[in-house]
Amino acid sequence: MRPALEVHDLVVLAEGYWPEPGDDIEAGPPSLPGFVLSTFNPLAATVADRCLKALPEPRSKNIGIVLVSDGDRVSAEQVRRAVADGKRIGPLFFFQSVPNSVAGLIAAKWDLRGPVVCVTDGGLDEAALLIGDGDADQVLIVDIEAEQATARIVSWGVRT
Repeated sequence: MRPALEVHDLVVLAEGYWPEPGDDIEAGPPSLPGFVLSTFNPLAATVADRCLKALPEPRSKNIGIVLVSDGDRVSAEQVRRAVADGKRIGPLFFFQSVPNSVAGLIAAKWDLRGPVVCVTDGGLDEAALLIGDGDADQVLIVDIEAEQATARIVSWGVRT
């Protein structure tokens, strides 16, 4: 049995960012099929892809995801306005307004089989719990704030 895992026991295995040098900030991240209007979900997918591509092989399939964000404010505002104006809300807004939907898309694309957790702040504590409890070998932490995003894969280890 492992001793209790602490945040300081986590090591970063790979990282991905938006924006990175060469990114067209005005155009935003590449569009994501099934998601409209907002850059929230494309940001999450872009940094996750960059991070997972940077992860050395072999990688575990038992990778959990922790999505850290206040949510998709652009889509929430669009829905709020439509309701206030008595207009019909497009079905994609129901799907994309739940952060788990983009986390699930990332998990399916990369065949990640660990748990998915969405929180409004932190991320490292949740990753430490998932790894420490044996629910995941590694955790992809995707942190989205405004038009910037970061992804890191962390695992159990001792910093040297």
